[in-house]
Amino acid sequence: MLGKKTWVFADGDLPPHPEHLGEPKAHEALMVVNDGKEDALLEITLLFEDGEPKENLKLTAPAKRASCFRMDHKIWGDDYLIPSGQYAIIVRSNVPVVAVFGRLDRRKDMAYYAVAPYAE
Repeated sequence: MLGKKTWVFADGDLPPHPEHLGEPKAHEALMVVNDGKEDALLEITLLFEDGEPKENLKLTAPAKRASCFRMDHKIWGDDYLIPSGQYAIIVRSNVPVVAVFGRLDRRKDMAYYAVAPYAE
């Protein structure tokens, strides 16, 4: 199986999206590739520059799939949205996965880039 069980992305910062810009909307996303035979049960921890951590957030990346989790959506099935400002995301998985964290920023023109991870 490809991947690692722990991924850290230290540069989270949801970009603003003025309504007049239309689609595609500025956002950040966690993309997870699970090439294994078992669903990946992901435990997410968010660390903030000026606030208490948000721990034990759960996501599932199905086996033999690529999953995209938009950080600007209510992906945890409740009313929780990531607040504005700097944050880091720690992803712990029960099985090895490959993770990428990216941002579409439209503050000036349009730029998409991946955030470098630390994995173990």
